Amino acid sequence: MSMGGGWVLELDIESFFDTMSHRRLREFLDTRIRDGVLRRAIDKGFKAGVMEGEMTSRPEAGVPQGGVVSPLLSNLYLHHVLDEWFEEEVRPRLAGRAMLIRFADDATMVFASEADARRVMDVLPKRFGKYGLKLHPDKTRRVDFRRPSTRPALDGSPGTFDLLGFRHYWGRSRRGKWVVQRKTSPKRLSRAHKRMNLWCRNHRHFKLADQHALLVRKLRGHYAYFGMIGNTRALNSFWQATKRMWRKWLGRRGQHRPVQWDRFVQILRRYPLPPPRIVHRLAHRAASP
Repeated sequence: MSMGGGWVLELDIESFFDTMSHRRLREFLDTRIRDGVLRRAIDKGFKAGVMEGEMTSRPEAGVPQGGVVSPLLSNLYLHHVLDEWFEEEVRPRLAGRAMLIRFADDATMVFASEADARRVMDVLPKRFGKYGLKLHPDKTRRVDFRRPSTRPALDGSPGTFDLLGFRHYWGRSRRGKWVVQRKTSPKRLSRAHKRMNLWCRNHRHFKLADQHALLVRKLRGHYAYFGMIGNTRALNSFWQATKRMWRKWLGRRGQHRPVQWDRFVQILRRYPLPPPRIVHRLAHRAASP
């Protein structure tokens, strides 16, 4: 981390996809899109409504989650609300270095100065409120993420923050230097376990070969994203949990008895599940002094 750590603002927007103002979004679209056909298609999406059971509602704010164009519209919205504001109005007024990292509605700010972090934290609710958005009062927080060697002894251990499914924390490299390390966030890992358990339950009647082929794809997809240096323990936890879940639900296929471990070992020999692997071989960078 080139800044050597600092003060982190971890942002969480309440019900972001449900509260985006259509009026504001149209204003942003006016600055970028002149094609009337495309604009009319987007407006039809706003007016299409949402059906829940037999009831249809037409909300005046928000975009449908899972919609094809929703990610693009949400990124455009926050680009004007947060990105441009940070670069054009906030950064020039700061005393120290700062940076913004954002992907869709997942955003984090890092400041070299605690005073800058406090000032921005105070104005963020007003900025988001101007565009119909609200920051979650409990999940939006300021984190002391200074490098441990630069912190006073009485300040306690450095904080951690989550971004894009990873928990970021300070740790020692093999050479003994302080580096920023990453592991799967507990919330994301718990969610992955629940989804895998549900999948094994719903597909337990599939042929064994078909289940195996799909499980292999799921595990490789998980490793492709979370397979980062320093995250081996979380990857291994997910791999072992997947094997336990698969064995559990194989033993609940109709009137079959529970699958004994020695029998399951034979199944794994024929249908092995790929072990964890590191995909992103990026060495940790020591923080600059």
